[in-house]
Amino acid sequence: MAGPMCLCGMMRLLTALFIPVLITSVGLCLIFVLLFICTRLWVQRKKKVEIGKDGKKKKVVAFFHPYCNAGGGGERVLWCALRSLQKRYKDAIYVIYTGDKDASEEQILNGAAARFNIKLSHPVRFIFLEKRGLVEASCYPRFTLLGQSLGSVVLGWEALTKCVPDIYIDSMGYAFTLPLFKYLGGCHVGCYVHYPTISMDMLSVVRSQHARFNNAAFISNNPVLSRLKLIYYYLFALFYGWVGSCSDVIMVNSTWTFSHILDLWKCSDRTSIVYPPCDVQTFLEIDINQHKENEEHSVVSIGQFRPEKDHPLQIRAFAALLEKKTAEQRAKLKLILIGGCRNDEDELRVSELKKLSSELGIPVEFKVNVPFEELKKHLSEATIGLHTMWNEHFGIGESLAILFCKHIIASINILLMDA
Repeated sequence: MAGPMCLCGMMRLLTALFIPVLITSVGLCLIFVLLFICTRLWVQRKKKVEIGKDGKKKKVVAFFHPYCNAGGGGERVLWCALRSLQKRYKDAIYVIYTGDKDASEEQILNGAAARFNIKLSHPVRFIFLEKRGLVEASCYPRFTLLGQSLGSVVLGWEALTKCVPDIYIDSMGYAFTLPLFKYLGGCHVGCYVHYPTISMDMLSVVRSQHARFNNAAFISNNPVLSRLKLIYYYLFALFYGWVGSCSDVIMVNSTWTFSHILDLWKCSDRTSIVYPPCDVQTFLEIDINQHKENEEHSVVSIGQFRPEKDHPLQIRAFAALLEKKTAEQRAKLKLILIGGCRNDEDELRVSELKKLSSELGIPVEFKVNVPFEELKKHLSEATIGLHTMWNEHFGIGESLAILFCKHIIASINILLMDA
C-alpha cells in the first residue's frame, strides 16, 4: 500500500504545483514580451531620419566590420562592396561600425587606398565602438567561440544604440548580431560569410580527436574531454544555425563555405556565392621578369597573421628546404611573409614567428600591413607562392599569388633539386 499512497501523494503535489508554475511561466513570458516591445520602441526612437534634396528619406546602409583598418581579404571585400554600392545607390548614407579607435577616418580611408588601391567616390561615416575588446579571442582562453559570440552581441548593441540603420550588413562573420538588428532594430539584415564560425569540419576534427590550433592536445588526447567538447560544439552549431537563418540575404565567398552554411543555416533560398574581388587586371599588367640561374628566388606567403594560416609550418618547411642546399644555394633563397595585423594579439604572433625563425637560424622577411605598391613589387619578384592553411575557404592573397606562378614548374625544379 505504501507504493500506491506515495504515488498518489506525488500526483497531488504535482497537481497543486501545476497552477502556480503555469501562472509564473505566463507571467514571465508577458514580462519578456513587454520588455522586448519597450526595448524595440526605445531603439526605434533613436533612429534619425535624413531627407534628401528630392524630399525623400535617405536610406542608411551600415556595415559591421570592427577591424575595417586591417589589411586582409575581408577588408578588401568591405571596401569593394562600399565602392560598388556608392556607384549604384548614390543617395544612400553609408556607415561603418568599427573599433579602430587608434586611427582617424582619414587614416582609415587612406589605408584602404594604399593597401587595396580602392578609393570611395562618396563620403562614408564611421561609428567608433568602445567595446571591441569583447570579441578578442585572447579574452576567452576557454569556450572561445561562445565568448566571442556573446561579446559580439554586446558590441552589436553598442553599435545599434549609436546608429539605427535601415539595412544592416555583417561583413566580418559576427552572425550573433543579426537577430539583434533584425528584431530590436527593425532592420533588413544581410551578411557576407568568409568563414563559418563553426563548421562541420571542426566537428569532425573534435570527433576524430585530432589536435589542431583550435583543438588543444590535452583535449584531443582525452576521450571524456573530447566528448564534452563535441556536445558543446553541437549545441553551439544549433544556436549558430538559428542566428544565421535570421538573415534576409546571405552571401558566401566560395563553394566550400556555401556547403557548410547550407548544412548549418539551412537557407538555400537566400544563400548565394559571391566570389571575393581579386584585383586581377592590376597584377596582370605587371611585367614579370624571367628569373635567371644566378638570381635570388623568393618564396612569398600572403595572409593575415592568424593561427589558422599556420605560418610556423611555413618557416619550418623553409628551414627543411635550406638544410638540403649548399651554402651558395641557400644564399639565393629567401622567405617573405606578407600579412596584416589586426591587434596586439596578431603583433605578438609575429614576434613569436620572428623568434622561431631566429631559433632555426634562417632569414625570414616580415612585411606587416604593407602598402599596395609594395605588395605588387614582392609578388612580381616572387618565384613561388606559399600557403599552408588547412581547409582554406578562399584566400584572396593566395589567388593573386597564383598569377605569378607561370614559371612555377621550372622554379620548383630549381629550388627542390637535390643538393
